[in-house]
Amino acid sequence: MAGATSSGFVLGVFAFLLGIAAILAALRRRRGRERYPETYAASGGILYTVVSMGCGVVLLIGGLGLMILALVYRR
Repeated sequence: MAGATSSGFVLGVFAFLLGIAAILAALRRRRGRERYPETYAASGGILYTVVSMGCGVVLLIGGLGLMILALVYRR
């Protein structure tokens, strides 16, 4: 893999790792907010966590797609 193909693959890896980090951050944030139920409910509760994890999943899938495209079109 060289040139433009490798840059697409690297971008895909970065998006994939960023997606994993976003999911883990959403779960960590949820655990931190569980200590204060009133604040957790006022800030959106489980919906906030679901939306944050959804954004992480989009990054994860997008990164995986970029990596696959870079491998398919490496010629």
